[in-house]
Amino acid sequence: MELKSTRLPLYAIATVLFGLKTYLVYRFMFAIELDNFLQEIILFINPFVSAFLLFAISVWFKTDEKQLKYIRYSALIASFIIFANLVFYRQFDDFITLPQLFQGSNMADLGSSILTLIKIYDIFLFTDVLFIWIWSRKNISTLTVTYNRRRKAATLTLSLLLIATNFLIAESSRPQLFTRGFDREYLVRSVGLFNYHVYDIIAHSKAESRRAFADGNELLDVQEYIEENVKQDENSNLYGAAKNKNIIFINAESLQQFVIHNEVNGEEVTPFLNRLINDEDTYYFDNFYEQTGQGNTADSEFLVENSLYPLDRGAVFFTHGGNDFNAIPEIIDDEGYESYVFHSNNKSFWNREQMYESLGIDYFYSEEAFDVTEDNSIGWGLKDKPFFEQSIPYLQSLEQPFYAKFITLTNHFPFDMDEADKSIEPYHSNSDILNNYFPAVRYMDEALEDFYEKLKETGLYENSIFVIMGDHIGISANHNEALSMYLDKDEITPIDQLELQRVPFIVHIPGNGNGKVISEVTGQIDVKPTLLNLLGIDAGYDIQFGNDLFADNRKGYIALRNGDFISEEFIYTNGSCYLIETGEQIDVTEKKDYVIPEREHTLLNACNKINEKVKTELKLSDDLIYGDLFRFINFDKKG
Repeated sequence: MELKSTRLPLYAIATVLFGLKTYLVYRFMFAIELDNFLQEIILFINPFVSAFLLFAISVWFKTDEKQLKYIRYSALIASFIIFANLVFYRQFDDFITLPQLFQGSNMADLGSSILTLIKIYDIFLFTDVLFIWIWSRKNISTLTVTYNRRRKAATLTLSLLLIATNFLIAESSRPQLFTRGFDREYLVRSVGLFNYHVYDIIAHSKAESRRAFADGNELLDVQEYIEENVKQDENSNLYGAAKNKNIIFINAESLQQFVIHNEVNGEEVTPFLNRLINDEDTYYFDNFYEQTGQGNTADSEFLVENSLYPLDRGAVFFTHGGNDFNAIPEIIDDEGYESYVFHSNNKSFWNREQMYESLGIDYFYSEEAFDVTEDNSIGWGLKDKPFFEQSIPYLQSLEQPFYAKFITLTNHFPFDMDEADKSIEPYHSNSDILNNYFPAVRYMDEALEDFYEKLKETGLYENSIFVIMGDHIGISANHNEALSMYLDKDEITPIDQLELQRVPFIVHIPGNGNGKVISEVTGQIDVKPTLLNLLGIDAGYDIQFGNDLFADNRKGYIALRNGDFISEEFIYTNGSCYLIETGEQIDVTEKKDYVIPEREHTLLNACNKINEKVKTELKLSDDLIYGDLFRFINFDKKG
């Protein structure tokens, strides 16, 4: 049969409009980096290829109305998917994964955070949808087609051939594309947002099946790797320095290293933390990296308690909250410690109630334990000052020694503050997020100082050690223009971008007297072995990927969840390796010795060797979590 009309059918019009819109979003709304002209071509092609497959399915519907209805609703739903990813990307520089859709219970707590991410010009995303709806209602008979079975099959075959061609070109640009699921930006750039989501669904289904087919034999590879590449044979000279002392651990929301010892409008941003860092009882790690994935604060908690990496998709707290683990609270329980978490949010947020039970935490002081009113709360919940003030009586009632973790809230995106709580003026740039970040950080700094002084008044100070850690970054790459202005840089380079993932890590041991600044490359993966060694607790047999921060024989690099890494000599990011001391980009495929200035050795493909270790560690950690392999180990048998 022939077409009902010689005019262009609606599925072709929708393909052009939707494809063009999607390309413009990729190019100008997502901050997708393009390294060469081929990547530009791939980025331009894949939206049209995906749109053609989506809308060409309409030719299989027999009636005009069903064809048009399919196209209308497909355009609407697909546009909403783009919109949801764009809003998510503005905050996290990442794309939505299927596990995060199961975290919908978190959305009720986001409130103004989401509203600040929605822009008035986002309505542009739905202009083609509006056109399709109006035009199709006025021209029903001229916009539909009636194909015979052969032409229907030919249309489907053509759409699949175009998809296959897109995949082949993308694969030629970067081999093993679909084995690099942690690099979501590259997948979107190469095969498109919608094909990425199809891949994500397949990957999620595959991951969910891994537990059912796992067995203890998979632990052998993990144990062998850790024994050869991670395990330390000697304890540091601070082993047992905090024996039988309380641990007061503060997860400082969104606190980044660049504000430490820095000013805004002539005012110190963190005067209390600056003084604490300079105290003779404080050890400060100024080259300490956050290593979280899509779970943010929840991922930082997971890293600290387990010395395992977070997952490449979603948050362990949600996807594997019922797994077996061998976390700090479980290990120190045998030494007489009870473990507590203080966080004035509801128990279900990030699935903490279930996950804390899996980690062996004895009690969770959640929102219901605090007096939260309209006056003393903002944004995500109770302000930090009343949060710490209301926590003191609970802390005094605990039997010692205890392990108490405090998770702050006020310094949270979008960093809204009541005017009465601002003690310094915002920064002045084109980013309200960065501008408001500094007063929010200062408020948290003041809250920490109040808490610190009140602990001295209660008598808890002398028998406790204090750990303060930034949980994850607060200022995303979307604000790099403003951040480069604040940091007095022409631009944020790839090396700068990775170094901005540094967060403060402070260990204050009253009476120690030997505090100092330590600049070795360290990260959140190292916190568990460090705390256990400070307490003088031998975990016996354990599986962990971190090292004691105070030890000499560390593995020498920190892996980030996206596969980037930092070592003493190198930074690896966006598929490229850079020498830290010179900023020189290294061609890692070239057979060449690179001489490090002021060092008496050369490095041949050393960056590649670390890269292979990083990929191995991330995979083995994923295997442990996806397969729930800790259920095959009896950790009660120490040694």
